[in-house]
Amino acid sequence: MDFSATKDLFHLPDGVIYLDGNSLGPLPKAALNRVSETITDEWGEMLITGWNKAGWMAKPTKLADRIARLIGAAPGTTVLGDTLSIKVYQALASALELRPDRKVILSDTGNFPTDLYMADGLIRSLNQGHVLKTVAPADVADHINTDLAVLMLTQVDYATGRKHDMAALTKAAHDAGAVVIWDLAHSAGALPVDLAGCDADFAVGCTYKYLNSGPGGPAFIYVAPRHADVVRPALSGWLGHEAPFAFDPDYRAGAGIERMRVGTPPILQIAALEAAMDIWDNADIHQVRAKSIELTELFIKLVEQSCPDLTLATPRDPQTRGSQVSFHFADGYAVMQALIARGVIGDFRAPDIMRFGFTPLYIDETDVRGAVDILADIMATRQWDQPQFKTRSRVT
Repeated sequence: MDFSATKDLFHLPDGVIYLDGNSLGPLPKAALNRVSETITDEWGEMLITGWNKAGWMAKPTKLADRIARLIGAAPGTTVLGDTLSIKVYQALASALELRPDRKVILSDTGNFPTDLYMADGLIRSLNQGHVLKTVAPADVADHINTDLAVLMLTQVDYATGRKHDMAALTKAAHDAGAVVIWDLAHSAGALPVDLAGCDADFAVGCTYKYLNSGPGGPAFIYVAPRHADVVRPALSGWLGHEAPFAFDPDYRAGAGIERMRVGTPPILQIAALEAAMDIWDNADIHQVRAKSIELTELFIKLVEQSCPDLTLATPRDPQTRGSQVSFHFADGYAVMQALIARGVIGDFRAPDIMRFGFTPLYIDETDVRGAVDILADIMATRQWDQPQFKTRSRVT
């Protein structure tokens, strides 16, 4: 792959080194025209007829099939729509119904909080004695047993970047008779995923991080073919109905993955994602992964050489981490604000983690070296130790 060519396909502000694509991907240049055309030529000229003339209604499945290539899913097993939290709820509710005689949901303490919140809320609504059990990420395998109904994990830890062994944990859970849900929020577009090869039951993920659909971009859900026609969608939205425009007062689930649709698809956001997927359609995820390992290895080496006060939070073995690097520092929030003020954008996660994302489609070695030079200067001169950098913003 020519990564210098892909970098030119993104809008990156002058003077900025953007190391936060693991939180929000930058704007694909082509998205400007794609969204504008959708607004003016489709919404503007076609009005409501755009649902037929522009094929809006089919986009959530057609575009999801393009994402499926990156996550090892067969065509027709993935659909776009709604938010990641909603997709987590859908997957978990359906998974629990597949194991009605079991009550334990197992996750880890490093899982993204919204996944755990959704599980807790579902448990309270069901009021059937389900229990959410969380253990240290490294201890998950030791807690898989025949009491387990659902194993629900995020493959790559949002804070530390630690990567679970999807194949091994899925097999262990299946051997124990449990159902498995994988959250791919920090995996899709960052590293090769093989849902079908690992025999995963469900997977969910967002598109606004490594897939560059923009803030609030739609989420996706995958359902293994063996479950697709039997799972009951707990959120019985009209677009998941067998015949949405029959306006039948009784709900009948659609065929296969279509039943996991809920509400009206966000067409403008989908247009932005289409532009991003035009880039991904010509990308080799294995080459992307290899380059991200090169960049993260270089970043860790240079930071540890020049910033001894920072402690690596991310696994040192590149095979056990995603495409981000995190460091502990007691005043990490202030350091990150000082970095942003000087044009290096990463982010902070409580209590003390500075996160840096490495996305080879638009980040290169020059960016890595430039970011470390600025970080080293900030640490050496204690530029972070100023009041303006310690005032917490709403979004960190």
